[in-house]
Amino acid sequence: MNNETNTLLTTLYVFLTDRVLPDLGYTRTGRPGRKVQLDDAELLCLVVAQQLLHGSSSESRWIRYARAHLRGHLPQIPCQSGYNKRVRAAGPLIAAAITALARDTPSWHEILRLLDSTPVPCGMSRETVKRSELSGHAGYGYCASHSRFFWGFRLYLISTPEGMPVIWGLANPKLGEREVTQALLTNDHRLIRAGQVILGDKGFAGRDFERFITEDLGAHLIRPDRKDEKPRFGKLGGIRQWIESVFDTLKGQLGLEHHGGRTLEGVYARVASKLLALAAGIWQTNTRRKRSLTAYDH
Repeated sequence: MNNETNTLLTTLYVFLTDRVLPDLGYTRTGRPGRKVQLDDAELLCLVVAQQLLHGSSSESRWIRYARAHLRGHLPQIPCQSGYNKRVRAAGPLIAAAITALARDTPSWHEILRLLDSTPVPCGMSRETVKRSELSGHAGYGYCASHSRFFWGFRLYLISTPEGMPVIWGLANPKLGEREVTQALLTNDHRLIRAGQVILGDKGFAGRDFERFITEDLGAHLIRPDRKDEKPRFGKLGGIRQWIESVFDTLKGQLGLEHHGGRTLEGVYARVASKLLALAAGIWQTNTRRKRSLTAYDH
């Protein structure tokens, strides 16, 4: 493990232990039942390390790698089945950690939020679709940017301009973009401040949706103009590339489309793990920058 990753995992562990888990009601020794091999902060760090160091969706390969190379940092690494159960059950905890990292980043206070969705395929063959435990939850959809059909979910993401995840969720591709986003924003409305600007694409056009953003949230929706309406905002092509770069990172560097999830809890936890790794990397970059500026001031 290189020094940069080692520093990230160390600072992340301290942040989770001191500031995140106590606020969520988690403690190192307060869990009833048999003592676990990894506490919750160590588990989240191991999840981030899997995405940054290994990248493979195979948890058995990752556990072999971790036991061979990370014993000095995490001496009590569980077996593959134990790790799999812990990660699948940790979906809500991972989501809470992402929010905590976002709140601790300067871009949290920026007025602009980026909104978009991207495919999360879960099967390539007809036989896989028929046998999958995701049947009834996942569905067929079309990815216009790549001109292809897929079976799985769509990941909806609202982020800061630098890509820090703020609100996210998975939905059947057959559901409308506006309906899914409105449900996410209704559930996590506390994460949107009055006066913020939400930038989406043309698919979010609609009077009812825009009225919801304006009247219910007190925010503002900006999107590229459609051909059949009066000009308001322009094409916004340059700004729209920001959210595309976020998805490129999730797919190219963190393997979003190769998550390997086979159950609803598994897909949710594995996608959440990739978003946590992205959030941790952005958070660490800002933390390092803040320390450099502090040292310079002194």
